[in-house]
Formats: sequence, C-alpha cells, structure tokens
Amino acid sequence: MLVYNLFEHAPFSFSQTEKEAVLVPILNEAVNYHSEHCLPYHSFVSAAGFKKNGYASIDEIPFLPVSVFKNHALKSIADDQVFKVLTSSGTTGQVPSKIFLDKDTANLQTKALAHIITSVIGKERLPMLIIDSKSVLRDRASFSARGAGILGLSVFGKQHTYLLDDNYELNLEEVDKFLSNNNGKPMLLFGFTFMVWQYILQLAEKRPVDLSQAVLFHSGGWKKMTVMSVTNEVFKTTLFQKFGLKKVYNFYGMVEQVGSVFIENSEGYLHVSSFSDIIIRNPFDFSVMPHGEKGLIQVISVLPQSYPGISLLTEDIGICHGEDDASNGWKGKYFSILGRAAKAELRGCSDTFKG
Repeated sequence: MLVYNLFEHAPFSFSQTEKEAVLVPILNEAVNYHSEHCLPYHSFVSAAGFKKNGYASIDEIPFLPVSVFKNHALKSIADDQVFKVLTSSGTTGQVPSKIFLDKDTANLQTKALAHIITSVIGKERLPMLIIDSKSVLRDRASFSARGAGILGLSVFGKQHTYLLDDNYELNLEEVDKFLSNNNGKPMLLFGFTFMVWQYILQLAEKRPVDLSQAVLFHSGGWKKMTVMSVTNEVFKTTLFQKFGLKKVYNFYGMVEQVGSVFIENSEGYLHVSSFSDIIIRNPFDFSVMPHGEKGLIQVISVLPQSYPGISLLTEDIGICHGEDDASNGWKGKYFSILGRAAKAELRGCSDTFKG
C-alpha cells in the first residue's frame, strides 16, 4: 500500500512540492476506493464531477463538510468489519460524529501518530501524567474525542497516572506516588487545554511540582480559554513560572481524522506532517486562499481507509502562514486557527465534560 512508504521518511521532511507528488497518487487511489465501497460518497463525488482517471493536485480532491458525519453513517467496510466507533465530543443536545474503524485503519492511525509524536519526544516511553479522569475510557468500543486522544497518546508513556478521580477531583494519593518517583525528571503530560489549565494549577496549590524536564501535549478547549483572556503565550508563560515547564506542544486534530495531528512548531504555529495537508478556502465560493489570507480550513489525510474521511472542510477559520521555511527545519505548511466560522455548529470538544 502506497501510504506505508511514508513511514520510511521523517514526518516533516517533505517539501510542499515533494509532498504533492507523493500524496496525490495515494489520494486518487483512496477516492476511487471509497467511491466503490461507500454509496453516499459515490453520489457526492459524482455530483462534484468525479474524475475516475485521477486528480492532478491536492486542491482538486473532492471534500466533504465535516458535519456530514453527524447525520450519516459513512463507512467503506461491511458491518462485520467494524472494530471501533469513535464519536466526537459536543455540547449537550448536539449530534456527535460517528467514525467507523476497522482494525487496519485503527492500526494505521496509531502508527502514524507514533511516527509524528516520537519525532518530537524520542522513542523512549516516559512516565505519564494524564490530566483527566480514567472514567472517559469506560467504553472501549466507543470513544469520545477525549478518550481517543488519551488512548492515542498513552502508548508513548508508562506508569500511567490520572490526575483526576471519577468525580473530577484531584487524585492526590495516586499523584503523590507518581511524583515521589518522577518529580523533576523527564515525564510526559497530556490533557485537553482547558482541563490542563484548570486542574494543573489546582495541583500547584496543593503540592510543589517540578516539571522542568517534562513534555506537555495539549489540544482543544480554547473557547473557554479565550473567554478568560488566556492566550497561548499566557498559557505557556504561566506553566513555566509555576512548574518550570518549557516543552509545551499544542496540537490540532479531530476525531474525523484521528492520527493526522498538527503539532506546534518552534514558532508557535501548527505544522502539517507528511501524512496530511491543509488548504484554506474562501467561505463563500470555496476558492483557494493565498498564504496570509484567512478562510475555512480544509484538512486532507491519507490515513482514513474504512470511511471516506480523506478530505474534509472543517468549520474552523484559519490562516496558512507559509511553507518549507520553519526555523526548526520542518518542511511543509504551517498555520494557525482563528476560531469557528460564523453560524457553524459549535462542537465544544473538551470545553464540556462531565464533572
């Protein structure tokens, strides 16, 4: 399979021109496959002017609105091949997306995530503090975005310890055990942004914690952070002042394209890996916007194989700032997210949780 050739290269090593040459054949193969195995997708691409002989560039690949997974059970596999169903997190009353995975797609997504994350933290598994409650993993067959994130990142850790108990109170007894062995040493932290902000600061009030050698990955939850006037810079500065935490990586991802995460680069922008691409589109006519101009973010991934999620138009507004010239040497595009599109259904993600 063409996609597996990507694992032979570092995840940020392709220039945009090189990536285009590599990804277009894979995406063309994927469009044909999903068109043959998913009738609703076939109907969509046919209406959009299906090119069975292939598309010449990434921006020609047909895209689905990401909201389609809320109202339709789209899958390119038989019912008995469904291994896991992922659901998006949303505010009360919203219909969640449902993403159907077979074992091959689930394994491919996990492998891609590992390829990206280990390029940042190395391959050694670190003691891991999870800024959440273990209760989000109760149903192993159906995960929310938070549960999928925890499960995906937990493979890079060991001695997994949850900061919160089932009642979303600080799990101080377990955390004390964890810190007695790891305080001031290399460790991995993961949580959704708002929960990290709320609960890690509570921990600082209870215990002295040295995170100077730790690495934090966090994602989502920026809506509440913005309301509190907590910018990414304030977030990072506060964690450094309170804990000595320097290695902080925001990332952008979604349950509709698990595995294709966009990690913060050395300049604070979200960077596109070799498994993915992004396009910024005009929200009125869907034309491609030049770098530096804001628009709707389209996300492209070669990983979805059990469902037609290879090219999705999100409800997020963003700007692509450039490509191939990040200060840390990463190749490919880098971008930032400005917020949700006006009148788009707010998914809420980690801003709402039981507790």
